[in-house]
Amino acid sequence: MTKNHWALTLTSAMLCGCAVAPSPPTPQALDQKAITVINASFREQGIAKLDRLKQDLGQRACSSDTLPSAELAVEIQDAALATVVWPTGGQYLGDWKRGETLAQNGRGMTWTDKADAANGGSCYNCHQISKAELSYGNIGPSLYNYGKQRGVANPYDPVSAAVVQYTWAKLWNSKSYAACSNMPRFGHAGLLTESQLRDVMALLLDPQSPVNQ
Repeated sequence: MTKNHWALTLTSAMLCGCAVAPSPPTPQALDQKAITVINASFREQGIAKLDRLKQDLGQRACSSDTLPSAELAVEIQDAALATVVWPTGGQYLGDWKRGETLAQNGRGMTWTDKADAANGGSCYNCHQISKAELSYGNIGPSLYNYGKQRGVANPYDPVSAAVVQYTWAKLWNSKSYAACSNMPRFGHAGLLTESQLRDVMALLLDPQSPVNQ
């Protein structure tokens, strides 16, 4: 190698050594940037407010690319169960006919709806419920014969109490028993009223409901 070649090689090496690649952003910085972009992409309109973008512990943990640990999942479920408001006077069941209408109704919670408008339950979007219904989703398990399969002959019998209370809590805040449940938190999020929840409970548990025939 000639003296000139050696000088060029040394100069190139020095130049390459001076070029320092920027440090990659931390996951926390990327998360914050994503939040900033999301917040800037939405606006309030009608009943659709920006508070819909705020995530609680369970939503944050379950939006991650890794599932929450077993310990965190228990923490999320315990916190969710603590939010459950039990029905006034211990009256869990309403009218299953109204419950079926709610299950069929997928309307509500859009920016064009009025704040005092009643929402539907959208139950058939994810579940089979009544055998007569031919069109239903399968994101969730079939709920046909829900009460019958669980031995609920009388929802107010002490033997059935655990099933009845579980069902109410699951409808009120689905994360009570599954930290990353995709099911709407009907009571906790104010999607359905207590009276509406009673009607859905009746649809699932009343022995006279077509669900349990």
